[in-house]
Amino acid sequence: MKLKILLTGKNGQLGRELISSLEPLGEVIALGHAQLDLTKPEQIRQTIRDLQPQLIVNAAAYTAVDQAESEEAIARAVNADAPGIMADEAKKIGAALIHYSTDYVFDGSKTTPYLENDITNPISAYGRTKLAGEQLIQDSGGSHLIFRIAWVYGREGKNFLRTILRLATQKEELRIVSDQIGAPTSSRDIALATAEVLSRVYAPEKNAPAISELSGIYHMTAGGQTNWYEFAKAILEGAAESHQCESHIGKRSGKPSKFLVRRSHQSEASHYSFCASDCNRRISDPRKTACLFRPLKSALDPCIRD
Repeated sequence: MKLKILLTGKNGQLGRELISSLEPLGEVIALGHAQLDLTKPEQIRQTIRDLQPQLIVNAAAYTAVDQAESEEAIARAVNADAPGIMADEAKKIGAALIHYSTDYVFDGSKTTPYLENDITNPISAYGRTKLAGEQLIQDSGGSHLIFRIAWVYGREGKNFLRTILRLATQKEELRIVSDQIGAPTSSRDIALATAEVLSRVYAPEKNAPAISELSGIYHMTAGGQTNWYEFAKAILEGAAESHQCESHIGKRSGKPSKFLVRRSHQSEASHYSFCASDCNRRISDPRKTACLFRPLKSALDPCIRD
């Protein structure tokens, strides 16, 4: 079954990866902010009514966590109101909605991996707006899959990987916190996992479950866990192994320099990230997504080389 897919957020780090990963599933109509302003409800409605997609993949989001504290109304428009409108319009035309949420819907007080049914308690404006988006989608009653993602990195956009590589060319020492725990997840792997889940849901086999039967929230993160300090070390070690030392770490003023990454035991933030997926569930179940992710080094190396 070839689908007509509306993809939002085409210029974001996840949206760029989704364009290529979704193409085998059908026709992908990818829109960015210039074509679809998610702060304009009527534009969202009209776009969906005009295009009549069978599937909407919403990769657009307001992700400036700190800035959201002073722009919560804008963050809510993009992260909550817009997905809610998409869900309502999708239901009217019999389409399904794929939406990406975040670990920031939790307060980080739990010391074991968060599960989908754990109590939410966001402590930031960003988290509150993302949780509101989840709730509006669920309240619509339409077919949907909400994937909570965390610690996303990739070759494009603003993310921890690119920040560390940039700072390594500017500083001789970095101090990275080690008290925040999470599962670094490649945007490329999220895109591929999304496509794999959808290929199973829309499979021609008679036993394939309908997406309406699977509607709900699922955690989509890589397996395992680490902290920001260890993640930074892995990034710089990967840069060295791929012979990127001179461009990412090495020469300043024409002379090799020593680079150190040191552990800082405390951070100003109180947010800890523990997200997990259960790999023991049925293969047709979207919740079995952790099995689709590569180990950290395998996912990290291509991003560094590129």
